[in-house]
Amino acid sequence: MEETTTNTVETDAEAIERNSRRMLRGLVTSDKMMQTIVFTVTRTKQHPLYGRTMKSSKKYKAHDEHNEAGIGDTVEVMACRPISKEKSWRLVRILEKAK
Repeated sequence: MEETTTNTVETDAEAIERNSRRMLRGLVTSDKMMQTIVFTVTRTKQHPLYGRTMKSSKKYKAHDEHNEAGIGDTVEVMACRPISKEKSWRLVRILEKAK
């Protein structure tokens, strides 16, 4: 009996850890690779001395299992284990389709 309750507790902890992974929102810039999308995350931050607001953007590659995202879509992705050299994100959902 104790072993089953211990396994249940470990499973709950694993589920909480899985759902607390890092999430990003971005704009899809390329979908030309099979099961891979390139998305851009744009952040704004203030210069520490001058106070000017600056935009910085970075591109990431994410795994798109069913090739459902297209260029211009706004997507939400979640961190996962490394799938390839540059790909360690996976598509969670498409927030807004491109027009």
